[in-house]
Amino acid sequence: MAFKSKLITAQEVFRQTVKSTSFGYSRCYSAPVAGAIPASKQKYVPTSGTYPKGFLATGIHVGVKPTNTSTPDLALLASEVPCSAAAVFTKNKFQAAPVTVSRQVLEQRSGEGIRAIIINSGCANAVTGKGGLEDASSMGRTVDACFQSSPGTTPPTQQESTTDSSSTLVMSTGVIGQRLPISKILSAIPTAHSTLSSTHSNWLLAARAICTTDTFPKLLSRTFTLPSSPSTTYSLAGMTKGAGMIHPNMATLLGMLFTDAPIPAKTLQSLLTHAVDRSFNAISVDGDTSTNDTLAFLANGAAGGDPITSLAPEDGKALVEIVTAFTQQLSQLVVRDGEGATKFVRVRVVNSTSFADARKVASTIARSPLVKTALYGKDANWGRILCAVGYTEGLSAGAVVPEKTSVSFVPTDGSEVLKLLVRGEPESVDEKRAGKILEEEDLEILVDLGGGQGGAGKEETSYWFCDLSHVSF
Repeated sequence: MAFKSKLITAQEVFRQTVKSTSFGYSRCYSAPVAGAIPASKQKYVPTSGTYPKGFLATGIHVGVKPTNTSTPDLALLASEVPCSAAAVFTKNKFQAAPVTVSRQVLEQRSGEGIRAIIINSGCANAVTGKGGLEDASSMGRTVDACFQSSPGTTPPTQQESTTDSSSTLVMSTGVIGQRLPISKILSAIPTAHSTLSSTHSNWLLAARAICTTDTFPKLLSRTFTLPSSPSTTYSLAGMTKGAGMIHPNMATLLGMLFTDAPIPAKTLQSLLTHAVDRSFNAISVDGDTSTNDTLAFLANGAAGGDPITSLAPEDGKALVEIVTAFTQQLSQLVVRDGEGATKFVRVRVVNSTSFADARKVASTIARSPLVKTALYGKDANWGRILCAVGYTEGLSAGAVVPEKTSVSFVPTDGSEVLKLLVRGEPESVDEKRAGKILEEEDLEILVDLGGGQGGAGKEETSYWFCDLSHVSF
């Protein structure tokens, strides 16, 4: 009997998932439609969007996990024309099959001629041997076949015609160590292809379909212009998923970026790497790095304009700022959905001797269980922050000088900064005010390294993390 996928509208997904509740929520490896999006998180789900020209999206129900009877769990995102593409991948030694396959696709095509990304949730296809590699490859080939058989499809370029490589990137997320129900997935791909659309509803369906333990779909979009062509409007869209097993060494679980700006693959890779180092590589939830981490960036040039071949000229610099800010916003949604999280914390390290040193200090603070539990307990124990600064490994000589180091809490309501330590000397802390600051969901921790040993350091960085509670899942 042929498998039949179950279609579900974005309105149905939203209606079933966005329900307020007064008694908490649960998680499972396939995001529960029946489960409620916490009231505090509903504001992060967009009700409209502006998406790049020529890109289409969809999400359908397949039932990758037998227990999933209605939630979308297969997403397809595609371009009407071939794209330039770039990606960053996990550095975990146990790399999932789709990571290996997608990396090979990009290498064989030199990042050009990519048409689509296919993603399933509910099963990671990780540590699944040769069979898992074949499953991932077959997903890509099946998507390719849909484009080849579609009327009106853009003819392949000379490069596409002379390569046997797939033009589809593959991603999977979910439980490690289990094989995919590949027959179900392959049978459903033509249905997914037939439902592709540029509507906001379809983009939201795709964002929902990639969720696992997430409590809300993470989708952003925006428009922008470049200095050399202010009359040309470009669009940028992105989606990500993740709530646990979040710690950098590239990105975090899965993420996808799309733009209709004309950016060749080599430039796109440099742009993505720069942005990720300051966004997805600057967040932490639990200190674990996934086997499946992948973040891909597709650019189809559909909005027109001259190709951006360098990040040095005015257009390139503007694009770096735009994409970096966008990926920071997108990655921060992951932190806001951290498993067990009650706080969203930014740690900003300033006046460092180097960006690398500032990053190491910020990362150490963000990963400290003592810091995270103190924040959950609303305990203004700044000694734990200072301790983390002091044991940061791999710093250059003179990067941290105790008598030059300051620590403060920066309230997000715009009120006066609460100084805790000033140039190595402890302040008399208003515990009542500190407690009030820590009652809020958002907090900034400011660490000023005073320029280091020579006093000339001016580098800074930010890192985003959440607290650590005793909530169980």
